[in-house]
Amino acid sequence: MTGRDERGTTERVLTLLGLLQQRQVWTGPELADRLAVTVRTVRRDMERLRALGYPVHASQGVGGGYQLGSGQDLPPLLLDDEEAIATAVALLVGAGGGLTGTGDAALRALTKLDRVLPARLRHEMRVLTEAIESFDRARSPVDPDALMTLARACHDLLEAGFDYPAGDEVTRRRVEPYRLVASDRRWYLLAFDLDRDDWRTFRVDRMREVALRTWHFRARPGPDAAAFVQEGVAARVYPRQARFLVHAPAGTVRAQVPPASAVVEPRGESSCELRSGAADLDAVLMHVLVLGHAFEVLEPPELAVRARVLAGILHASGVVADQGS
Repeated sequence: MTGRDERGTTERVLTLLGLLQQRQVWTGPELADRLAVTVRTVRRDMERLRALGYPVHASQGVGGGYQLGSGQDLPPLLLDDEEAIATAVALLVGAGGGLTGTGDAALRALTKLDRVLPARLRHEMRVLTEAIESFDRARSPVDPDALMTLARACHDLLEAGFDYPAGDEVTRRRVEPYRLVASDRRWYLLAFDLDRDDWRTFRVDRMREVALRTWHFRARPGPDAAAFVQEGVAARVYPRQARFLVHAPAGTVRAQVPPASAVVEPRGESSCELRSGAADLDAVLMHVLVLGHAFEVLEPPELAVRARVLAGILHASGVVADQGS
């Protein structure tokens, strides 16, 4: 068989596989007509697919024909242009924001798709991604190419570089990407910052000129990505931090507090510690107050003093009931 014949057979078998993935059952004559070959050639191509691991079933009689079944292993899946775009958009928009435990798998799938996605489809993918909004909370717009590049960097252990704002200036950062984490509104990258020799959290929507570097790195032990990013978003990045002991179960308080606003950890069955940050701690104090649970200010000491002053004002105003009456 010549090289041209081999290429023709390969293309025909791939076309046949695509047809089998489009419809439940095909008859031999239908496939032969679609492929412009004989029924005998269709049978030989079916054997080629079986040899590659695809479970192709054949049945006789009325309603019979060829059917692609499910096997023990997942063989390659053929996607046309529209299906590839739809898959990429779904992964970009939904990864990390839906079912528990699917985030890493979605990013692995996104990385694999990124390797084979033709350049001609990237513009269409970008347009569709930008056209999608959330009903409950709008997620900050993020460059899909940047997200796919960072997903590949996390998977392949490749250093990445990007421009990132720090105060009034923009600096070039060199990082070892570890995990991408999605909140209800934003995407974050947890990475080891090579110039600062420490773990850092970066908002993906603030990155510019994201690019892979040529250096591979050895994976180092990292923190729990979701917990690290949540604590950074809720408390660490703010100039003022506060800790409270709330006399209510952790599950109850977590249901009342958005994950991006505070970190809640259990302290026994009926109490929990709440950590949050803000530019003005009075705002944090008011949020804890309206939760409706008894609480104590653990840190900072001046906030405990402020809580007592406000309690006195409320009591004098008649809002707080006199316990002795």
